[in-house]
Amino acid sequence: MKKQKASDFRLSRRSFVAGGAGVITFGAAAGLTGFPAIVRAASRPVITLGVQSGDVTTSSGMIWARADRPARMLVEVATTESFKNARRVPGPAALGASDFSTKMDLSGLPAGQDIFYRVQFQDLTDLKSLSEPVTGHFRTGPAERRTVSFVWSGDTAGQGWGINEDWGGMKIYEVMRNHRPDFFIHSGDTVYADNPIPAEAELPDGGIWKNVTTEEKSKVAETLDEFRGQWKYNMLDANVKRFNAEVPMLVQWDDHETVNNWYPNEILDDDRYKIKNVALLAARANQAFHELSPTRQHATDRERVYRAVNYGPSLDVFLLDMRSYRGDNSANRQTDRGPDTDFLGSEQIRWLEQGLLNSEATWKVIASDMPIGIMVRDGKEHFENGANGDGPALGREHDIAEILRFIKQNDIKNVVWFTADVHYTAAHYYDPNKAQFQDFKPFWEFVSGPLNAGSFGPGDMDNTFGPQVVYVKSPEGKRNLPPSAGLQFFGHARIDGETDVMTVTLRDIADEALYSVDIEPEA
Repeated sequence: MKKQKASDFRLSRRSFVAGGAGVITFGAAAGLTGFPAIVRAASRPVITLGVQSGDVTTSSGMIWARADRPARMLVEVATTESFKNARRVPGPAALGASDFSTKMDLSGLPAGQDIFYRVQFQDLTDLKSLSEPVTGHFRTGPAERRTVSFVWSGDTAGQGWGINEDWGGMKIYEVMRNHRPDFFIHSGDTVYADNPIPAEAELPDGGIWKNVTTEEKSKVAETLDEFRGQWKYNMLDANVKRFNAEVPMLVQWDDHETVNNWYPNEILDDDRYKIKNVALLAARANQAFHELSPTRQHATDRERVYRAVNYGPSLDVFLLDMRSYRGDNSANRQTDRGPDTDFLGSEQIRWLEQGLLNSEATWKVIASDMPIGIMVRDGKEHFENGANGDGPALGREHDIAEILRFIKQNDIKNVVWFTADVHYTAAHYYDPNKAQFQDFKPFWEFVSGPLNAGSFGPGDMDNTFGPQVVYVKSPEGKRNLPPSAGLQFFGHARIDGETDVMTVTLRDIADEALYSVDIEPEA
């Protein structure tokens, strides 16, 4: 895709920097245009894990960084890479309570514009001491139609396959970066808090996979610091760090951010854990998730993961949370809907339905942390996701049926689902004419992953909603193949700026286009 320059956009650099506080605001810091002169001291703060951006809209974007000590975030923002006429603002303090990580919501940005930012930290015990700057970039959503593209995948550093620098690290992040997407949807299992990373792992051919190791990744995560260490580990990788600085992320979570297949009422039967109460583990995992990710948190519910992001007239993204509000994992065959069949929970369903109903974007992307029609088991008799075997809508499938019925009844057009979780890639077309539950409009679901984890699959399909497996690539029954086996996957979606046709392409770590389809928008 052709690289767009700042001069290609309608809003100019001059209009960005000349408008004062009315053009760009940074919370309480709005209107401040500069810093006092700062002399760099011999011992300076250090930005330890690079920078990230996320939840970028047509007028805003979150930026994130972490210091090595109590320090204040200082940010320069510009529409040119040279930072000529940059606007400089002080941000929040990074303190020990958040493990010295912090983030800032940049608002009032011009639409459809390349935004360059430069982060430094000012030592709060020596105000003359300033860190070396680290630079990042993102592109705001357009006010008018233009081509938009994004990548998605999930499952990072799982099953003991960590950062192998001899192999080139988490190379798939570099492959995705080279597509220059507008943003990246991380569909969950952003970390594997329940999968320690050993120094070495044996490969199927008898060779040795060598991992970078850290203290926090040497055991299952139980303390808040151990959960924080899961994200800090991934950001040690040079590919991930470079990707985070250049591609904004829309991140959601699934189970491995806490523990495999968890549900809120669960008490663990696992000798690796001293803490058995999953609700406590999940609360710590949630805090670490938001501290170490560039999420825009809800004003009153700081733990909430589900949210929507508008990226211009062609695209709204709805990020779901199928983990936090579920009932217990069970046989999942209840005929009536109730608290024990909750998957998303009634409040999240109402939020999603209202958001879809109000959306004026051509495409409504539902970023789901679990697939709809692939069966995922929790042991022999219980199920982890909604799919529970052929037949009518039962158990957690009631929540999916409610959403699909609502979309049909309100004639909501152009809804596409994107997901990961199962560690292989696939394209599914859901056809009501081939379904047991038929009160819905046909739709596509695209699956991709893992990013740097074991490869599995394929999974068994459930005919309740009529999924047709149009394409699949997996290890064909083999389990936990390493990243070096080549079965690491991501997807790329492109919405044409003139026709609004969405082209979805499934790709592997070699950047081979495995499958592609053009989806015409419904008028």
